[in-house]
Amino acid sequence: MQVRRYLDRLRRSLTVWPGARGWGLAVVVGAAALAVELAIGLWGGFLRPTPGDWTVLPMALALAVFVPALGEEAVFRGLLTPGREEGAGLWRAVLPSTAVFVLWHVFEALTFMPQAAPVFLRPDFLATTAVLGLSCGYLRWRTGSLWPAVLLHWLEVAGWQIWFGGGML
Repeated sequence: MQVRRYLDRLRRSLTVWPGARGWGLAVVVGAAALAVELAIGLWGGFLRPTPGDWTVLPMALALAVFVPALGEEAVFRGLLTPGREEGAGLWRAVLPSTAVFVLWHVFEALTFMPQAAPVFLRPDFLATTAVLGLSCGYLRWRTGSLWPAVLLHWLEVAGWQIWFGGGML
């Protein structure tokens, strides 16, 4: 029955649409998260401001919606992050899924995405991944919806790919 509980959690997170307060919270949390990630990435050096490559813009934006935004958020926040409606406290809900999210990127780099290893194994990249995971987890926990986390994840990845040297990893 454990599988059913996780699938119900995912279904709920996909079918709840945040109200105006939820989206307002997403704007505030998202702006703060992106600012912290930008500071870490620029300071550490994995983010390198580059002229926007408008030739890849449509493909980058489209791919980032499905992989990683929706795909990763469905697993790490939809399945693994319990919402307040389940009685989970904030840290108990968000920390485990964030840890698995960060480790997932290490696993990707060491297995089926070796081309990403030079970036995915950097401490500054992993720190920004943790900030993103905590922010998305908080939004999922607080709003009950996966959609603010998907939007934040999408904005972060698309911006990185287009303006900060992320390319099409």
